[in-house]
Amino acid sequence: MSDTSPVAADAPVVARTRAATKTYPGVRALDGADFEVRAGEVRALLGRNGAGKSTLIRMLSGVETPDTGEVEIDGAPLGEGGVRRAAELGVGTVYQELSLVPQLSAAENLYLGTWPTTAGRVDHAAIRNGAREAFAELGVDIDPAAAAGDLPLAQQQLVEIARALRSRPRLLILDEPTSALAAGEADIVLEAVTRVAASGVGVIYVSHRLDEIRRVADTVTVMRDGTVVETVPVKGATTARIVSLMLGHDEQEQERPGGKVDRSGTPLLSVRGLSVPPKVGDVSFDVHPGEVLGLGGLMGSGRTEILRALAGFTPATGTIEVEGTPVARPTPRTMKRLGVGITPEDRKGEGVVPLLGVSENMVMTWFGGASRAGTVLPSRVSAIGGGLIERFSIKAARPDTPIVNLSGGNQQKAVIGRWLHAGSRILLLDEPTRGVDVEAKAQIYRIVRELAATGAAVVFVSSELEELPLVCDRVLALRGGRLEGEFTGDDITLDNIMAAAMAA
Repeated sequence: MSDTSPVAADAPVVARTRAATKTYPGVRALDGADFEVRAGEVRALLGRNGAGKSTLIRMLSGVETPDTGEVEIDGAPLGEGGVRRAAELGVGTVYQELSLVPQLSAAENLYLGTWPTTAGRVDHAAIRNGAREAFAELGVDIDPAAAAGDLPLAQQQLVEIARALRSRPRLLILDEPTSALAAGEADIVLEAVTRVAASGVGVIYVSHRLDEIRRVADTVTVMRDGTVVETVPVKGATTARIVSLMLGHDEQEQERPGGKVDRSGTPLLSVRGLSVPPKVGDVSFDVHPGEVLGLGGLMGSGRTEILRALAGFTPATGTIEVEGTPVARPTPRTMKRLGVGITPEDRKGEGVVPLLGVSENMVMTWFGGASRAGTVLPSRVSAIGGGLIERFSIKAARPDTPIVNLSGGNQQKAVIGRWLHAGSRILLLDEPTRGVDVEAKAQIYRIVRELAATGAAVVFVSSELEELPLVCDRVLALRGGRLEGEFTGDDITLDNIMAAAMAA
């Protein structure tokens, strides 16, 4: 591993792993990882899903213990001391998901669990004054008395960072700190990161946004398949070079969807100038009958926001047409009536009603065929559900088996089948294969292609960019809420999509 860094070579090492290995059942998440970061250095950490980034930072944070190998913080072994030992040695971690208590003030969140007291009572004045000092040191203007839930996302992220810095850490780990932020908000966080590093704190910055990495990081470590592939200075590292390190030039030739889509007629779905402030700006595309259009992008690229706007859940500006007819005011009810169906990214939270049966979940978007005189008949629900279960090869003991008892892949097939039952001709699939096994993925690909063969239009969103060539006729690459590339045929490759999605 090359570890050339513009940071002074004699700067002390604040965190190091030596030959660290971690294995979970059936998966080697980390394989002999050697890694180090120095005081005052901002080290970007890059890699595809499953590359080992999360395992490495959890190990440095004390959440995980290596099966073999060593972890040192500021020269001292972390051992099996866990999170508390890591914090004592000087590790502060800010995870991707915010952990603030929305109803408490920014200042109270800063001191959460460590509130200063006077005469046995919480000293609110000390909390407010300490918060003002912490925010000033970070170079940000945040009202200590404001409820955390009322702050802009960027300020909430900064409160998290300020809280991690309260203990004066030697190492600050930031996991995708700007993934939910618009460009202007991200700038505020990046300036704060630069200020933190200038104070001598080592920073590990996990992100897929190369433009941000080029602005804030000194070096970038690329991981692949649980190993640390290489560490290179950010200055002079081209996008092509970084992508090649991430992929390892091992993209295999895979079977691609057959047939050509006829794009000469009226699109089933037409989008012009779609904007969802602040995440998506001026997006335009068409989807024709029989076409599977992929939207490929990294976290925070605006994929989900686009689908939710098209389904009527999120207010947006621009023009949406269904079969050539403009939709004046998209709402979920209107879009459903026009034949638009959506499978949400959060399958468990938004896609299924866990304790209802499989058949009930599959007919709930349209009870017309399962009711008589306005009354839903359980026997019809069961019969319709049974037919759909058989058609989609869903493994369920009975139609009334609670859907929560099914595997993730079978749940997802049920959610897709629901829209087929409702007669939808435009399907918006948001991460349809997330959390499902290889067999279920192949079945979902087949279902999607069969739906397209019937004349449906499918928009397929996935953060696993390598699956887009397997199922899509055309792929649009997104970055920062804008389209950065369009690929068809043999040009739909992981290299092309990744390069466009990460382009600075």
